[in-house]
This record gives sequence, structure tokens and C-alpha cells, in this order.
Amino acid sequence: MAQQVQGVIARAKGAPVEIATITVPDPGPGEAVVKIQACGVCHTDLHYREGGINDEFPFLLGHEAAGVVESVGDGVSEVAPGDFVILNWRAVCGQCRACQRGRAQYCFNTHNAKQKMTLADGTELSPALGIGAFAEKTLVAAGQCTKVDPAASPAAAGLLGCGVMAGLGAAINTGNVGRGDSVAVIGCGGVGNASVVGARLAGAAKIIAVDIDDAKLATARELGATHTVNSRSTDPIEAVRQLTGGFGADVVIEAVGRPETYEQAFYARDLAGTVVLVGVPTPEMKIELPLLDVFGRGGALKSSWYGDCLPSRDFPMLIDLYLQGRLDLDAFVTETIALDDVEKAFERMHHGDVLRSVVVF
Repeated sequence: MAQQVQGVIARAKGAPVEIATITVPDPGPGEAVVKIQACGVCHTDLHYREGGINDEFPFLLGHEAAGVVESVGDGVSEVAPGDFVILNWRAVCGQCRACQRGRAQYCFNTHNAKQKMTLADGTELSPALGIGAFAEKTLVAAGQCTKVDPAASPAAAGLLGCGVMAGLGAAINTGNVGRGDSVAVIGCGGVGNASVVGARLAGAAKIIAVDIDDAKLATARELGATHTVNSRSTDPIEAVRQLTGGFGADVVIEAVGRPETYEQAFYARDLAGTVVLVGVPTPEMKIELPLLDVFGRGGALKSSWYGDCLPSRDFPMLIDLYLQGRLDLDAFVTETIALDDVEKAFERMHHGDVLRSVVVF
């Protein structure tokens, strides 16, 4: 029987979000209903509200979440009622050309629940990233549920569903940071600071955090950066080179998504080094680089999709590290808030004084 719950929706472009009654259908084949315990407030949700993703309003916002499986539909074997899960937006299909080549982390045909959640009047909702977790319960494809150790804090665990995983994976998976490497991270918001943590986990010897905000740089140092550079007052390319024997970093992670910071990343790396773009640019942005420099400097220019993660592989492993005290996910939870505080959390994002506000149910 369908259930009615409270959720946060964006009804129109730029309009303040509102709490509405959401109808959640019973799970169909391959689907699951999850009772949400915590959901992070991510910049992507704000992009949805601002019409920066698409115009399929109204949106049911929220996607960075953890909770407990309440019920499953026919044919579901991945999870069962009572399982503690992190929701992900990469439900691997197993059939596309990436999956068949053994590269499921790049799955080109990820899927969502087939049924639609609706408003009380029957208006269909578009769930953010196919999840829609600013709600007491949500309907997802069962493959979007990754079972992890229930001893983990839901507020911390849910952050692996998007931003923290994107940053960790940019360093560990996409950048292939290795023991003794030098790493520079440009942009120290939630994703950038997660890249700092990922570089530390991977054994980097030198981790250089670059930002224009001293408070963010202080947080980066607390999380494992060995050096910090305020690029408002210092040329970050020269600073990174000076800190790496005049050569540049082995891996530079760009977590801003702007042409000027990407160019800084390109020239702040060593010969044959790697640039990883994990910051998300807007459609009108363009970059111009001398092709001879692209050739002559060698190495790799990569984009990191969701930290190139495979949720079934990475989430349980990272939660184990968290429970062992080796990965401080709690450090990313700046505040816990109620469902009706999401609009205020969006305002705090503009001030840049939070890593994550997390809705706790």
C-alpha cells in the first residue's frame, strides 16, 4: 500500500524549497523503499533548485543519504528489509559496454526506480539523482542501495553517497595517488577536503591544499594537508613548485570547476603528472591551453565521475576504515539539522562556512 511522507521539494526555478506531502508507492520489481535516517545537503541539490541540472520540476531533493531498507520488490537479492544502506546514484547495470569490459565503475547505463513518487495531487516528482532523500522514506532501484556495517553513524555514512566519495575517489581511484607522492588540491570545500583525506589514506608524502579562504585551509590542515597556500595572495603554481623541489606535484586535483583553477592545476603538476578534474563546471565555461604544452608536459588529464567509485566495492571498505578510526567521516558533518532547515542550509553554503549540513530524521 502506498505511503504518504513529508519531503522537501523544489517547485519552480529559484523558488525557496518547501515541505510537501509525498506519496511513495510500494516497491515494484527491482525496487526498494528506504526509511531515511540522514541526508547531507549537497551543492547538487542547490543546482537542481536553481534549474542548473534540468527543468523537470518539481524536484524531490536530497541524494546523499543513509537509511534502513523497509521493503523490496520482486527479484531483489542485493538487499533485504532491515539492512542499513548508503544510497548511491550509480546502480550498475552489468550489461553495458563498460560493465562487460570489467569497468563497472564507469557504467554507462545506471538506472533508477521505474515508478514515480508523486505529490498528494498526483503530480509526478523528479528525484534528485534518482534518489530524492530529503524525505522520511524514498523509492529507489535496489541497485542504488549499498549494504554497510550498521554500527556506522548514518549522518557520517550518508556522505559517502556523493561529495565525500567524489573527493576520496578523485585521489584514490582517478588520481591513483601512491605512497610517497606529492599531491596538490585546489579548492578546499567538502569535495576538495575529502581529496586531502583520500591522498593521506593513499600514503602521499606531501599534500598541498590551495584555496582563497584561510578557514578552509585550516580545516584542510586538520584533515591531513602538510602545506597550505592562499591563492588570493600567492601564485599557486609557483608555490606548489617551490614546495616540490621546483618540479610540481605528481597529482593535482582541481575541486573548483573553473577554467582559471584548471589552468593552475595543469601548470602546477610535474612532467608526466596527473590532473584530476572533480569540480563541476557550468556549460558555458571553456579552457584554452597551448597544444604543445599538452603534448610536451605528458602525463594524464582526467575527469573524475563520482570519484570513479564502485559503491559495492568502495562503500563497505570505507565504512570499515571509518569504524577502525582511520577515516574521520564525522569531521565532515558541520551541523545536523531538521528537514525544514534545508533552505537555511542552502544559505549557509553561500557563506562557505560548512563542509556539510546533514538532515537527521
